[in-house]
Amino acid sequence: MTYFVYILQSLKDGSYYVGTTQDLSQRMERHNQGRSKYTKAKRPWQVIYSEEYRDRSTAMKREYEIKSRKDKGYIENLVRTSR
Repeated sequence: MTYFVYILQSLKDGSYYVGTTQDLSQRMERHNQGRSKYTKAKRPWQVIYSEEYRDRSTAMKREYEIKSRKDKGYIENLVRTSR
C-alpha cells in the first residue's frame, strides 16, 4: 500500500500541519469539513507538499522527522525546493 506524508497550509492564518495518510484526497476532505480536532479552527486548508512511501512505518518516521525539526523555515524550504 502507498502512504503519504503531507503538509497543509491554512488559508486562514498561514500555519502548517504535517500528517500521514493512505488517501490524501479523502484526508483533505476530512480536514476541510472540520472532522479533525487540531485543524478544525484553521479551515480551509490546502496541500502544499507531499511525499509518497511504500509502507506506514517509513511514512510515520518521516512525519516525525519533519515535526521534530519544529522549524517553519525547514517546512518552507521543503516546499520551495519541491517546486
